[in-house]
Amino acid sequence: MSDNGRFLSRLIWLTLIVIMLIIFMRSSFDFFMPGDHREHAEPRIVEPRGNLAEDEQSTITLFENSRDSVVFITTRQRVMDAWTRNIFSVPSGTGSGFIWDDNGHIITNFHVIRGASEAKVRLADGRDYKAALVGASAAHDIAVLKIGIGFQRPVPVALGTSRDLKVGQKVFAIGNPFGLDWTLTTGIVSALDRSLPGEGGRTIDNLIQTDAAINPGNSGGPLLDSAGRLIGINTAIYSPSGVSAGIGFAVPVDTVNRVVPQLISRGKYIRPALGITVDGKFNDRLTGVLNVNGVVILGVSRGSAADAAGLKGAVISPDGEIIPKDIIVAIDNKPVNSVEKLLARIDEYRVGDTIEVTILRNKQELDISLTLQPGE
Repeated sequence: MSDNGRFLSRLIWLTLIVIMLIIFMRSSFDFFMPGDHREHAEPRIVEPRGNLAEDEQSTITLFENSRDSVVFITTRQRVMDAWTRNIFSVPSGTGSGFIWDDNGHIITNFHVIRGASEAKVRLADGRDYKAALVGASAAHDIAVLKIGIGFQRPVPVALGTSRDLKVGQKVFAIGNPFGLDWTLTTGIVSALDRSLPGEGGRTIDNLIQTDAAINPGNSGGPLLDSAGRLIGINTAIYSPSGVSAGIGFAVPVDTVNRVVPQLISRGKYIRPALGITVDGKFNDRLTGVLNVNGVVILGVSRGSAADAAGLKGAVISPDGEIIPKDIIVAIDNKPVNSVEKLLARIDEYRVGDTIEVTILRNKQELDISLTLQPGE
């Protein structure tokens, strides 16, 4: 092909491309309405909504009445620079809590403040206060802080009970998930008497399970019933991903109301005890061999409550065989099938309370009254 032919071919292609671009641009601009064709418009009239549904209004009222009792907790931790040996205070974490009384006591989870060197409490009205640690019980995942608030004190959260909770009743959680302060989530009581691993290998028992959304940052916040009363402390979630999967847990308020007064007055919790020696792993093997459900008493401390009540510990035969004497099978008619369950049952009481211990002795059941003593 001659040079003139190549030039003519390129000119034709270039002309076609320009024509296509012009057509495309004109079609695109045709999408927008020309100014001389626009119409006058006014905002639409809002349709009257009418009254809120009764359950909606009750939820709104519950939140408005409870919000000021909930606090936002931030913690800091001291760390040392390995090279300079300088000590720095760095952010450690966030959590929730609630006003317990008029003396400035704040209740939260122990794991919220664990390892912290300082904590700050923010009230719903925006005021910030440095908090002091009053006491904690790792076994119950409960901690008590105190702030020095002199005026316009928030109202303490209303107190309810957890012993009469029913699966299916509505619950409401208020907290600060992921730092999103004063968030309300709702759900139901999904199950009762759940257990989770706690500090030091001990389990936290009698937990409330709920499907109200509980996420990191909700820990330490209140779980409320439909009357706006405290029924638990939101403490943990079960989730492979680390976010809410509809399975959350709360420490029941009856436990809180038993543990917190001791933390305030003593700085620690003193467990009620029987004055006996037991062993969880050994008990599982021994009761399996004996084919019984209960807790074998391995020993009885001299002068203890169990000794005064006449309980008997196991003995060792001349050939080294352990021979059980008394096996605890129930506390106040509530079955006991493990050491963990025995400790949980006893922990429902206070030092000085009298309980009925059902034991198996010589294959016969006996009921023995016993007054609980201070534990270690």
